[in-house]
Amino acid sequence: MAPFLWEQHCCLPLHHTARITELARYPLGSYLSINVGYSAQTKADSLALLGQFRGQAEGDPRFRLVDRVADIGAPEVISLAFDLEDSGPLDGDLDNVELFYGLGVRSLLPSYNHANAAGCGCLDTEDTGLTGYGKDLVRKLNEVGMFADGSHCSRRTGLDIATCTAVPMIYSHSNFAALWDHPRNITDDQALACAQTGGVIGINGVGIFLGHNAPGDHAARLAAMADHIRYGVDLVGIDHLGVGSDYSFDGQEFNDEIRDNPGAFSESYTKWGPLQWVPPEDLLGEAGAPGLDQLLADRGFHAAERAAIFGGNFARVAGQVWRD
Repeated sequence: MAPFLWEQHCCLPLHHTARITELARYPLGSYLSINVGYSAQTKADSLALLGQFRGQAEGDPRFRLVDRVADIGAPEVISLAFDLEDSGPLDGDLDNVELFYGLGVRSLLPSYNHANAAGCGCLDTEDTGLTGYGKDLVRKLNEVGMFADGSHCSRRTGLDIATCTAVPMIYSHSNFAALWDHPRNITDDQALACAQTGGVIGINGVGIFLGHNAPGDHAARLAAMADHIRYGVDLVGIDHLGVGSDYSFDGQEFNDEIRDNPGAFSESYTKWGPLQWVPPEDLLGEAGAPGLDQLLADRGFHAAERAAIFGGNFARVAGQVWRD
């Protein structure tokens, strides 16, 4: 039997045509964190997306909106909460962390790729880390009960989050630079600092971050995900690895945005071509071919270890961070 899946980050289209019915590709019983905004969205944009997605979920018996960890894991539904990939939708007001928490946002990262009021991003040439406002933001996230997330942030910003946080931080969807030196991937020092907070690193399934991006070659990307998990477990231990596949239901739209808005990215980010993703059904072998679960078993991970990676580790730290 496949383990419970805690998917710490996936993406629906960020506009009014998006439908959460797409999420039914994940198996019943899963927990999903759905993105509702990054640096391109305003507070009003993200609030509108939350209203849209929450309304659709409330009208569909396959989905359950969650407030606390105890709401997650019922086998007959897919449990949903939300995340923000930039602090921009806060509009500079830390009290908005509480507003978004009340609408189901359980994870927020300070800066998406480039510097903002909170700190630097992974594509900045000068890395000055968290600003004073960014440090206040981490403390506010701790107070409210929302994950402080280092994905897409600069290396120093990620290290600063680990220093500032009083509870476990996460990297919701980041791979290891030691295996593939992409600017979106994290250093061993970042991973170790995250683990020292008690946190978890969610390995993603995006080809350009894995080092395997041939169109349609899901098997190579799955094998690369397994390689990053193996590396991470050897580096920081089994308790600090999870899954945040970054699967995009708006993949073509996102690739179009990269093409049409090159200033938001960089040649070092995109030189391997359009983004290619591992599909949800391949994580647990639901597509009829060996999935990530089987690949990890083949690499010697026993059932309890795979259960920790697929869901137990993120569930544990959510129990420590989220407010009951």
